[in-house]
Amino acid sequence: MNPPADWKRRAFLLRVRYSVGILSAYVIGAIEVLAIIALLSRGKESVTQDLFTVRNIATGTLVLTGSLIVAAVCTTTFVVPALVWYSKGETPTEGQAYAALDIPLRQTLVHVGMWFIGGAAIFFLNLHSGLRTLALIALGVVFGGAAIACLGYLVTQQTLRPIIAVAMSATPPQRPSPGVMQRLIATWALCTAIPTTAICAIIVDRYTQWVIAPDTPIEAPILILAATSLGAGLRGLQLVAQTVSDPVREVGRAMREVEQGNTDVTVSVYDSSEIGRLQMGFNQMVASVAERERLQDLFGKHVGQHVASRAMEEEPTLGGDVRVVAVLFIDLAGSTTLAATHPPTEVADVLNDFFHIVVTAVDEHEGLINKFTGDAALAIFGAPQEIDDPAGAALATARALRTALRALTAVDFGIGVSHGSVFAGNIGAEHRYEYTVIGDPVNEAARLTELAKDRKSRILAARQAVWSAAPEEAAHWASRGSTKLRGRTSRTVYAEPSAEPD
Repeated sequence: MNPPADWKRRAFLLRVRYSVGILSAYVIGAIEVLAIIALLSRGKESVTQDLFTVRNIATGTLVLTGSLIVAAVCTTTFVVPALVWYSKGETPTEGQAYAALDIPLRQTLVHVGMWFIGGAAIFFLNLHSGLRTLALIALGVVFGGAAIACLGYLVTQQTLRPIIAVAMSATPPQRPSPGVMQRLIATWALCTAIPTTAICAIIVDRYTQWVIAPDTPIEAPILILAATSLGAGLRGLQLVAQTVSDPVREVGRAMREVEQGNTDVTVSVYDSSEIGRLQMGFNQMVASVAERERLQDLFGKHVGQHVASRAMEEEPTLGGDVRVVAVLFIDLAGSTTLAATHPPTEVADVLNDFFHIVVTAVDEHEGLINKFTGDAALAIFGAPQEIDDPAGAALATARALRTALRALTAVDFGIGVSHGSVFAGNIGAEHRYEYTVIGDPVNEAARLTELAKDRKSRILAARQAVWSAAPEEAAHWASRGSTKLRGRTSRTVYAEPSAEPD
């Protein structure tokens, strides 16, 4: 894993953001609880007046300080090791990855544990103060601890998202994290339902007088709790929404890249809930698309892009149909001597140069290289893809090849062109077959190729190919005679290009 140049700076900023977020959750929770308890203890008849003693304030301060110290130590223990391999751009080991994935849960347990330990200390110091005071302390600890647990978990998961993403890419977790529905319900319960329940409890207690003195003003505590419900609820909902909207937005951006033809794209996976499954599913889908394109490209290089596309789109079976096509056959002359007098690697280089020229010319004229046979090639025009003028395309390809191949001084060649009806389809067995054409035009083109090797033009075309071509192409050809080709019963009238190339 190669880190970007700013990973160390990003790692430092992550630690600062995380520390500030956790510290804010502690301080805000403590101030909120203390403020509410203080406001609820203002009545003249309140039995909680002795709650704010020097001993309790000192104990609370020590507990809060100790909690912050423990939280800082735990942050160093949990987070810093992950920041080290993250900042260095290293791929984490399985143990490091699982440790990083467990940070949100472990840190949340520490937060809740320290909060309740501090609350228990205050609770036992005030056992002599009566049930009302103890009930008020217990409620404050429960409400404050729940809020800190919720906000701390969300802050941890959002802030450390880049680290979690790298850890999940290295070691996908075996256990799912809370899903979107569970997070929404938990956030609502901890950030909105609990403060609202506290408001209801204060109002009910006004009439029952179990905890709060009858003459205690309750307007300010209710306003604080209402503000907490609004503020914490909004912040909690924002954090949860970001855990959904951010990955969905990333998937959307990546999907647009795929639509534009870029399959070399992935999204970071930093969640093991349904959001993470969406991210992993997208990556797997893109990988499948890329693999399909790679296989189609590889398949196309072996059998031709048109044959590959036809096989991918249709259910391939043995058989085919009769098509009217043009056939071009090209064969090297002197290749046996070349192989006997040159090293195999040099022969291969010559053949590669030869076939590169052939494939380029055939592709430019919408033909298909049906097969390579040693030092020869068979090209089809009009199957499997229909074109407007297959005969004209084959003849134009032959003329273009003559010009291009004369740059190869090591070998000579002959080209034959024919036109007519052939069988075009899959030939072979059910488990192994190939697309090919069978018919008299194929044989005729091969025989004309043999004769063309001894002609100055190096090209011979059957008369029916010239007659079937468009006038613009047919004008470049002239009849030169007739001959009886080997294996055929009738004579073949052949033509050559009417002028030598410049």
